Amino acid sequence: MATPASHIRNFCIIAHVDHGKSTLADRFLQVTGAVEERKLKEQTLDTMDIERERGITIKSVAVRMNYTAQNGERYVLNLIDTPGHVDFSYEVSRSLAACEGALLLVDAAQGVEAQTLANAYKAIEQNLEIIPVINKIDLPNSDIDSVRRQIEDVVGLDASEAILASGKEGTGAIEALEAVIRKVPPPSGNRETPLRALIFDAKYDAYRGVIIYIRVKEGRIVRGSKVMMMSNGLKYEVAELGTFRPEITPSDSLEAGEVGYLICNIKTLQSTKIGDTVTDANRPAAEALHGYKEPQSVVFCGLYPAVANDFQELRDALERLQLNDASFTFQADTSDALGFGFRLGFLGLLHMEIIQERLEREFNLTLVTTVPNVAYQITKKDGSQFTIENASKMPPPGDIEVIEEPYIEAEIICPTEYLSGVIDLCKKKRGIHVRVDYLDAKRCIAIYQMPLAEIVLDFYDKLKTLSRGYGSLEYHLIGFRPGDLVKLDILLNTEPVDALSSIVHRDRAEWMGRQLASKLRTLIPRQQFEVAIQAAIGSRILVRETVKAVRKNVTAKCYGGDITRKRKLLEKQKEGKRRMKQVGSVEVPQEAFMALLRVGEDADK
Repeated sequence: MATPASHIRNFCIIAHVDHGKSTLADRFLQVTGAVEERKLKEQTLDTMDIERERGITIKSVAVRMNYTAQNGERYVLNLIDTPGHVDFSYEVSRSLAACEGALLLVDAAQGVEAQTLANAYKAIEQNLEIIPVINKIDLPNSDIDSVRRQIEDVVGLDASEAILASGKEGTGAIEALEAVIRKVPPPSGNRETPLRALIFDAKYDAYRGVIIYIRVKEGRIVRGSKVMMMSNGLKYEVAELGTFRPEITPSDSLEAGEVGYLICNIKTLQSTKIGDTVTDANRPAAEALHGYKEPQSVVFCGLYPAVANDFQELRDALERLQLNDASFTFQADTSDALGFGFRLGFLGLLHMEIIQERLEREFNLTLVTTVPNVAYQITKKDGSQFTIENASKMPPPGDIEVIEEPYIEAEIICPTEYLSGVIDLCKKKRGIHVRVDYLDAKRCIAIYQMPLAEIVLDFYDKLKTLSRGYGSLEYHLIGFRPGDLVKLDILLNTEPVDALSSIVHRDRAEWMGRQLASKLRTLIPRQQFEVAIQAAIGSRILVRETVKAVRKNVTAKCYGGDITRKRKLLEKQKEGKRRMKQVGSVEVPQEAFMALLRVGEDADK
């Protein structure tokens, strides 16, 4: 028998990274008995190996829990555990669209952080009921009163009834579930109207095809019925449907207000779109549900198979992975140095790392990655405008009227004692000071506008280092601004290597060229001929390094006799090396393409 909508609650947990979302979710599974004690482990809902190794949530995970409340009524609670890192904010926004309420977790020792604020605003935009939870109260340095004030002053929520919890010890888990039942509204939606279900996630199964994760907003769906995707009009028969407990568990139907999955023998990945609406094929809905805002890629890089024959396998892997993570984009690309591959767009550098690692682990691929960069808008002297995501596509300097680079507004929360270090770091990154607000006597929030390219590589790491781990960063794009930018080319024996080209600010082009040429000299193995490494802007050579040739002692057997015998052999060797240099190609190892990543920002010192 279907659970009445009044006894269903759909909620998610949102917080800054490492504030204890997954641990508190474990306690909910324990309290409700959704997972047997013998199967319970730390971070039960973090199912990927990479999530466990890094200790972060990457994918949102849904789970259905049956709970008997203190008033004796039985409720169905659908929980979605979300990531906390800024790069996975798109996952959070998708999860929020499937819920009516959210538990906002705040660390009792660290207080309100940048992502706490960002995720709270996302939940407010979606009109969700937000319940503040102060977690990790068992820590010796917890300061509950200060955190309460921060929640009220910074986030703007009433924290007088904030739930005090410890995910580690299980304190406050029951109180949090009771608050969800009491405060989160039951799902609205008529079960008799035509079916409308929102696709909020999907994954590919080699044996069953595409498994769609849905939130039923209106109507009902039963096994064996025919459904239609509203974006493309494709129709399918429902082979299986059910709920997450947390493994997929088949059932006969899903009603309005419920969260579950759908298997319709969908074989092609192009047939499914995250944010699409599923409706009844025989009684379709008049209009689709409001889907998701398309994610905006901010970091781009080239991805090439180490073995050229793996190109098609890489394409298949990217298509499957994009179904599970719609926030990255890809398109075919080619490079003179690396052959056929793809140009990928990501939400951040960690997102890029995770996608590369998942491709290598889940699909057994060996990949070569080029230097990450951002998109630039170029206006040519003839008035035409276009965007480039790859330095090799940049037109000659004489044709360019202006180059614009993306700017972000960064909100950096840190203890007051580290503020001077944060200001210095932002200045070095061409940051423009906006303001500094003080959250309380010990913590402040610094707001800066700066080029996105400056924070892509190592800004977050440097911020964590100088603030001893207490600094947190949240940023959003604010548009494009003109910059004095140039294309830095790397030439090997006068031939430019397109995969090593980058766009840099003119002030640091020479330093960057020196660092990169010096790095490449140690990475490129010695050849049978001399290799000249040059860094150049247009036709102007900035710096040159040389990889000396491997020399064979051809005169070793010439002992005694006329000097002309030795000279003849040396001239013959010299001519051979000259000829080899004309036809020989330079082997560039994978490390060379990542050298730019490791070129530090110490030029500012």
